[in-house]
Formats: sequence, structure tokens, C-alpha cells
Amino acid sequence: MSTPALSLPWWVLLRVFVRSLFLQASWNPQGMQNLGLAYAVYPALQRLYPEQRDLEAAVRRHLVFFNTHPYVAAAIVGGVLHHEQRIARGEETPDKVVAFKAALMGPLAALGDGFFWLSLKPATGAVCAALVPVLAAWAAVLFLVLYNLVHFWLRARLYVLGLSMGDRLVEAVARANLPGRGAKLRSVGAACAGGLAAWLAVDFGIDAGGRFAPLLSMGCLALGAVSYVLVARRVPGYVVLYLAAGLACVAGAFL
Repeated sequence: MSTPALSLPWWVLLRVFVRSLFLQASWNPQGMQNLGLAYAVYPALQRLYPEQRDLEAAVRRHLVFFNTHPYVAAAIVGGVLHHEQRIARGEETPDKVVAFKAALMGPLAALGDGFFWLSLKPATGAVCAALVPVLAAWAAVLFLVLYNLVHFWLRARLYVLGLSMGDRLVEAVARANLPGRGAKLRSVGAACAGGLAAWLAVDFGIDAGGRFAPLLSMGCLALGAVSYVLVARRVPGYVVLYLAAGLACVAGAFL
């Protein structure tokens, strides 16, 4: 990955990144995250445009509507700095940075929602919930540590990619294959949730005097595994319902 010659010092880039963490602090119904974006990049714009007229024009073009996933927005913030440096050097026109934001905010919002909200958070929660019998309340602390390790690492990585690659950021994000990684995380979360359910069934069943509780738990786990395979192979849903009904009949006969 090649890095262009930057006219912004490292401390300005770091300041912009830290400010991007507050992207939604000024969320508003009209522009949504536009004020947060303008606030984040303002230190860089001050450095790039010493003339007040140029600075005001640069700020105004970032006060238009802007809305995306707050984590992957770091990639767009980095890309904005990439383009603004080129604009300040006279290498491209201001409409390039406006088009860059408009083109990426929608796709990146969907990508971020699918990975962070629908994959990473449930998977991390399921893993830590499965560790509650061992860690007790410390499982909540582990959740915060694991989730934010991934969150902040990806956020910083996307910021650097946007800063160094500009429009070619799309290629790098595609190679990262976040949807594929999200699918694996959802599988891990489902497995951990199933394991926790089985453990609870055995523990509560034995405490209640249920001799067949371990067998029922094993049956539930087996049914879950079989159902996952059947659904993946597009077997009709009623087949899974029949299997679950059969397991329920067996459980009712022995428990």
C-alpha cells in the first residue's frame, strides 16, 4: 500500500481521529452526522487553508447531509483528508470530496451495520454469556474489552486506509471481506448460545430432580446442529419443526 506525501503533521491526523469518535455528539434531524464530520476534520482544514475565505468554503462543503455507520465513518474521514490535501495542492476540484462522501456513506453504513451490530456484538455477547458460570460478573468486563479491541482496531485501520488510499479505499474494504467474517462470528455466537442453553438445562434439570435432563440437553444440541445444516441446504422449514416436535414428544414421555 503506497502512502502519498502528506502535508498534515501526525498530531493533526491524530487529533482528527480522536474527534471522529464524537461523530454523533451533534446528531441532528436535518444533516444527521454533518456537524460531527465538520467538527472532526476542522483541525486539518485549518492547517490546509490559512486563508479565511478558503477555510469557510471547505467547512461549508462538509456541512451537507452526511450519515453512515459511526465506526466505519473513520474510513470516510480519512478519505476526506486525502482529498482535501489534494484540493489544497490544486490537484483536484472540491466536487471530488463531495462525491466521495456521497458515494460511500450508504454502502459503508450497510457494511458496518451487518458486521458490528448484527455479528460482532451478538457473537461477543454470546461468548461472554457462556463464560458467566466461570467468570461471573467479570464476563461483562470481558465483553467490553473484547468488543472494543476489535472496534477500535478496525476503526483505526479504516482511518489509515482512507487517508492513504482515497478512492481506492473500496478495494481494500472489499478485500477485508467483512460480510464473510461476520458470518463466521454469527456461527460462533450461535454455538456459544447453544452451549450455554445446554449447560443451564443440565444444571437446572439436575437440581429439579430430572434424571434425563442431560439427555434432553444433548438432544437439543443435536437438533440445533441438524437444523443449522438443513437450513444452510435450503431444506423446507417445516422439516425442522417436525424434528423439534418429535424431540418435544420424547421429552414429554420421559420427563
